Amino acid sequence: AYGAQTTPHMYIIDPKGTLAYAGAIDDKPSASASSLAGARSYVRQAVAEMKAGKPVSEPATKAYGCAVKYAPVS
Repeated sequence: AYGAQTTPHMYIIDPKGTLAYAGAIDDKPSASASSLAGARSYVRQAVAEMKAGKPVSEPATKAYGCAVKYAPVS
């Protein structure tokens, strides 16, 4: 329903049912443990801002990863 294009493509829905964040999980398109240590987590940031009652400062980022393959609709 949200049109995910890559895996992972993260979505955060607020308590009112509104899309609050869509995009990458973090700023490091890598699976290497050494590079992930310094990653900026967009998801953690968005959740923390929401819990603090603040608007999500970066509600959308470019998702990265493997393409999602959808079955043809007949």
